[in-house]
Amino acid sequence: MGMLVKLANLARRAPRRIGGAASQSLLLLLLCTQPMAQAEPFQWPGGARAAVSLSYDDALPSQLDHALPALNALGLRASFYLTLSSPTVSQRLPEWRRAAAAGHELGNHTLFHPCSRGLPGREWVPLHRDLDRISVEQMREEVSVANAFLQAIDGQSLRTFTVPCTDPLAGGQPYLPAIKPAFVGIKSRVGGVPKSLDGLDPWDVPTAAPAGVSGADLIAIVQQAAAHGTLASITFHGIGGDHLSVSTQAHQALLQHLADHPQLYWVDSFVNIVTHLQAARRP
Repeated sequence: MGMLVKLANLARRAPRRIGGAASQSLLLLLLCTQPMAQAEPFQWPGGARAAVSLSYDDALPSQLDHALPALNALGLRASFYLTLSSPTVSQRLPEWRRAAAAGHELGNHTLFHPCSRGLPGREWVPLHRDLDRISVEQMREEVSVANAFLQAIDGQSLRTFTVPCTDPLAGGQPYLPAIKPAFVGIKSRVGGVPKSLDGLDPWDVPTAAPAGVSGADLIAIVQQAAAHGTLASITFHGIGGDHLSVSTQAHQALLQHLADHPQLYWVDSFVNIVTHLQAARRP
């Protein structure tokens, strides 16, 4: 700023010495020789090498029994994507409220968890929750009601979504564009760690979906994110029980690794991670 003031004063005095047109040229020349302000390079909070989003789908009892206490003991925050028709929501509502009050995210995983029954191995999907028979508008309404339900639980308005069964079609048509305005981020599909944040769409984030793996397997995922300087998203279901389960030992090994290396990993809710990413991209 001091240099610009000096240049302006020089230009104002210049007409008496070298003429008005020459003074304007002088000022332009001097301004062009000054270094341009550089945009701040992107950083995760605390200078961490990678962001880590731990999420837990379907509102399962083992998540309250095992995952939540383990996270709280190490001061790590995560996202719990609630299927709101789950008995574990109505029967243990005060525990979900306490989780939200402790800084964990309660995310939208629909009211009834509709999935495509027409895919192989999907005989377990009830006919009345068959995504092949549900319209895009019905899905939009379902997630809208789920958002209102979640706000009644935690008082929050910003919300993210995880796609049930990673099935993107309702009645054969893409439904994610219809629900996108209701969310600041979506975990849309199973996938690996992105090699770059350039072009990463917060509404189309890939996530690992481990089951029956070791602690070393889980740690390898976050180490890969640190090597790339990007984001590791891991979606769990059961922890030491329920379906698609990961053992409590494997889960604990990952949490301990993350807690032991805060200089490498920023572990937070998905809503906080995508909000930070979007804010950093604004001009």
